[in-house]
Amino acid sequence: MGTLMRAHSAGRAEGLVGLSFDDGYRDFAEQVVPALAEYGFGATVYVVAGRLGGHNDWDREGPRKALLTARQVREVAAAGLEVGSHGLTHRRLAGMTGRELAAQVVDSRAVLEDASGGPVEGFCYPYGSLDRAAMEAVEQAGYDHACAVTPGSGGGPHALPRCYVGDRDGPLRLSAKRLRHHWKG
Repeated sequence: MGTLMRAHSAGRAEGLVGLSFDDGYRDFAEQVVPALAEYGFGATVYVVAGRLGGHNDWDREGPRKALLTARQVREVAAAGLEVGSHGLTHRRLAGMTGRELAAQVVDSRAVLEDASGGPVEGFCYPYGSLDRAAMEAVEQAGYDHACAVTPGSGGGPHALPRCYVGDRDGPLRLSAKRLRHHWKG
């Protein structure tokens, strides 16, 4: 996403797509990174900083999936992929204030910069949950850009809309999503 944002600023984003992956599941390092390398693609992985080496305990009904360790975050960054923050504990940011919001935005960045050994420039709102206070916190924390899944939530570089792509999205569904975003964007 950082590469896409820089290309956009330079007027060279025509035809480019930003690939991003939420949550920082361990299978990103094990399966996605090799596939991206095989095809010469870059991507951004948004990692839940306070759950490194743990599981997706925020997903009460879904299957338990292992999350990246700090070592794997460093390996992902060393492979040339962007590491971004997905908050400290994967909590909805809309409605948060003060220290709680700062922990999700600022503290998560510090954890990930330590783990990755490099800068963390991007943020992705857990659940796409954002409000004016969350956007301002992300901007004040010094992130260059932030993403939300909800189309139309655009509010500049700190509320970039994204298109969710899931397991059931085959060619027909992807074409429909592309058309929908083309007409809204």
